[in-house]
Amino acid sequence: MNDTLTHVVRHMAGDANADGSLSFFELLTMGGWIMIPLGIMLLLAVYVFAERSIAIRNASRIDNNFMNIIRDHIVSGNVSAARSFAKNTNNPVARIIDKGIQRIGKPIDSIEKSMDNVGTLEMYKLEKHLAILSVVSKAAPIFGFVGTLVGLMQLFSNITNSNDFEVGTIAGGIYTKLITSITGLVIGLGAYLAYSYLNTQIDKTANKMEAASADFLDVLQEPTR
Repeated sequence: MNDTLTHVVRHMAGDANADGSLSFFELLTMGGWIMIPLGIMLLLAVYVFAERSIAIRNASRIDNNFMNIIRDHIVSGNVSAARSFAKNTNNPVARIIDKGIQRIGKPIDSIEKSMDNVGTLEMYKLEKHLAILSVVSKAAPIFGFVGTLVGLMQLFSNITNSNDFEVGTIAGGIYTKLITSITGLVIGLGAYLAYSYLNTQIDKTANKMEAASADFLDVLQEPTR
């Protein structure tokens, strides 16, 4: 069995140093040109995941006393201080509350609608570039399969033209072409997991935004109770 595997490996073009084993770099090289778009998709997925993770983490970082301070200012009638505090706090919740403070004096329904509009914009900002991960999760496996099919067609075409039916050559060629499928599946799975994770974090941030909006609307009605 070991002799057979060694025989197969030695017939692979990727075994540059002919030592009977393949390094990680040699495996990637054996995938052919299709590894280039797969590599680009991997870099895109990593960049989007890192950039969105930082942005979402910063957006969800909210001081536990934020709403208490806003409540104290509004109940005491110091609306300008409440707005100044919200305006100087850089996160989606503060921007939603700031819009609500600007609308104080108008009907509750109008205030709530204005805050909802800001919340929609903030959600759009959080979800920016997230579609790239979704596309990569679907496109990478397809590219991998296409690379494998094209590679197999080339392999059997070469065998037909050269009349070389040696088992080692055929097995080695098939092994080489399967690398693109495996790579595409791994990249696609990674992108899907990253997409799901970021969506979960966005949902948590959205819940904080909704809770803060509800608390603010309650605060506005406290003086009239």
